[in-house]
Amino acid sequence: MQQDERLKIWIEQGNVSISQLFFQHYKKLLISDNDAMVLLHMIAFQEAGNYFPTPTDIANRMQQQEKDVTNCLQRMMQKGLFSIEQSTDENKVLHEKFSFYPLWKRLIEEVEKQKMQSEEEVVKQDEGEIFSLFEQEFGRFLSPMEFETIGMWIDKDGHSTEIIRAALREAVLAQKMSLRYIDRILFEWKKKNVKTMRDVEKQTKAFRPTTVATAPQVKTAIKDVPFYNWLEERE
Repeated sequence: MQQDERLKIWIEQGNVSISQLFFQHYKKLLISDNDAMVLLHMIAFQEAGNYFPTPTDIANRMQQQEKDVTNCLQRMMQKGLFSIEQSTDENKVLHEKFSFYPLWKRLIEEVEKQKMQSEEEVVKQDEGEIFSLFEQEFGRFLSPMEFETIGMWIDKDGHSTEIIRAALREAVLAQKMSLRYIDRILFEWKKKNVKTMRDVEKQTKAFRPTTVATAPQVKTAIKDVPFYNWLEERE
């Protein structure tokens, strides 16, 4: 029975709910372990109904002096980790409470920042691989001017590596292994607002059946593989 009473007390005290993002990223926000513990106590006080605990309240729960807790609160407020909100009740009595919205906002921004960094790393890796792919298909090393041309497709023209790969594949099918030919493909696709692989498939399906139907008797250099000569669209 004594054990049941202890368990009942444990349950009635309730739990403190806090996002896993806090534990995963507070170090990146330059929050020390000690400051993090103070924040957790502040949140625990709020969930218990005390929305503005004093340094004394917090110090009584920790192995810290009141002045140390005060310095900690001042330091975290200067960092913009929390703010103090004021409100008045129906009796015109002023109330203050800690708001942790700035902290949650900083955590979300940190997560988004890391996500963007990961995406940028993937893009850089893809861009590095595209040069190797061209050298593999061309069967030789690229010249400095060819490196510059491919780089301009990405940086200046805004083509994704996926679209550049698709244009290279078209050149391979046509057996026209030149950057001039691939540049023309990309030019035509950009003019027709081709931005995804689905758009590429629509373009290729639009011309290939016609090419095969209108000239079935002509033997092309690529046996049984119809291709479209993108350079001829200039006329």
